[in-house]
Amino acid sequence: MARAKTLRPLRQGVQIVGYETGAPDGEPALILAADGDLEREPLRSGERLALTLEERHCAGTIDGSGDTARHLACDAPEAPYCPQHTDRWPCARCTGDCNLPLETCREEHAVYLAAFAPATFKVGVTRSWRLETRLREQGADRAAHVRTVENGRIARQIEADIAADVGDRVRVPTKIEGLHRAVDSDAWADLLDAYDPIATYTFEYGLDLADRPVVETMATGTVRGSKGRVLVLERGGSTYAVDMRELVGYDVSRQAASRQLQSSLSAFE
Repeated sequence: MARAKTLRPLRQGVQIVGYETGAPDGEPALILAADGDLEREPLRSGERLALTLEERHCAGTIDGSGDTARHLACDAPEAPYCPQHTDRWPCARCTGDCNLPLETCREEHAVYLAAFAPATFKVGVTRSWRLETRLREQGADRAAHVRTVENGRIARQIEADIAADVGDRVRVPTKIEGLHRAVDSDAWADLLDAYDPIATYTFEYGLDLADRPVVETMATGTVRGSKGRVLVLERGGSTYAVDMRELVGYDVSRQAASRQLQSSLSAFE
């Protein structure tokens, strides 16, 4: 039985300014801000989330970290971030033609393959110590560590070569389409035959879905679980998949949203 949750009253001017996936072994949460203060809205399985989405605008930025972190608000109409507050990560599209611009570029890196049900695959790189965390952040169903190299530049060069055949990006809608399905083991094994993996991984997220959830942008329902940045909610007899990034920037109030939603076919069975 789900634990009863006492809903805290929200102050005026509360905004969703971020989210945490909970990877690898933490608790997923939405990050709320009001008057510079930050608080986590935990997304525990079985608990009720009751936030109404109102106006959406730039989520601003968070200054500092830990207990001293403060939210700096922004009223720009662009969401989730205006051009001034859009993070332009220099490694996002790097293919290894660089001079190691970040200190983290000089750390040991892992090159990996990730599988998303039923048969979508990608290559990626991350610092070796973050490998499992990165895979869970993305919601990978299976993965294989295929190379360990001394820095990010070499890793990106290898990634670019493999990406020509495998690809290096999987969009969230594609991940949602396979939430209720299992990985095609034969297709995954065929891919790995060419790489002689150092280690392989299988991840479970506890969603136990029989049907594909309906895609919605909302923050009301009973939390079923999460997979990467996809939050799964149950509401009115249907199951919904919410991309948490699509919630960032919304002002919210503490009440259950009441608007009509598309229902899944399973709601009528």
